Amino acid sequence: MRKPIIAGNWKMNNTVRQGLDLVEALKEAAQTAPAEVCVCVPFTALSEIGKSLKGSAIGLGAQNMHFEEEGAFTGEISAAMLTELGTRYVVIGHSERRMYYNESDRSVNLKIRATLDAEMIPIFCVGESLDIREQGMAKPWVKEQVVNGLANISAEEVSRMAIAYEPIWAIGTGKTASDDQAEEMCAYIRNLLEQLYDDETADRVRVLYGGSVKKDNIDGLMAMANIDGALVGGASLKAGDFARIMNFEEK
Repeated sequence: MRKPIIAGNWKMNNTVRQGLDLVEALKEAAQTAPAEVCVCVPFTALSEIGKSLKGSAIGLGAQNMHFEEEGAFTGEISAAMLTELGTRYVVIGHSERRMYYNESDRSVNLKIRATLDAEMIPIFCVGESLDIREQGMAKPWVKEQVVNGLANISAEEVSRMAIAYEPIWAIGTGKTASDDQAEEMCAYIRNLLEQLYDDETADRVRVLYGGSVKKDNIDGLMAMANIDGALVGGASLKAGDFARIMNFEEK
């Protein structure tokens, strides 16, 4: 059985003080969650949030990472810097990183490799724009991202990862993919993993959905056979909403 992951992606929100208040309000709810829970916080908050989360049921995550171990990369953060602070999860290849900072499938692949080598869990993001979907090219688009992102990643390594399907047209827009739309693409991703690796490996990988996940739609999404959790944006900034999401009703 795949244990679900509910990951909060704070993006560029919350000062350290605000973040500490938020995780404090979430700790009790996380104890009863039927999923692994993590919060992916801004770099400035990793140290203090990490200290606050010790001994709790909430894991610490980062929103990005450079693939090199060290060097002249102004403004970047390495795997060693993250692991030193107790970081366990890293969001890799989010559509906002691809769109605004020109991240390519190649750089995403290198980041996945570096994250795995550091024994952290990559949350590898894939997804199509509305234009691509309307052209009927959503599956080929996602296939290319998956295949390129997992280049030279072994079956054992990919089984330690999570893959998050985030349709760009549903991120922060209030438009959520229907349960059936989300399930169709998550099942397609699992089928790709069967082709790239084998049935057993594909069955181990957690495939998450992200894109305007809310307390009102989480139960339906989590009832789908191939959806193993959620990458949650705006709703993860509200303690009550995120507490309800992490404690989704199992069907």
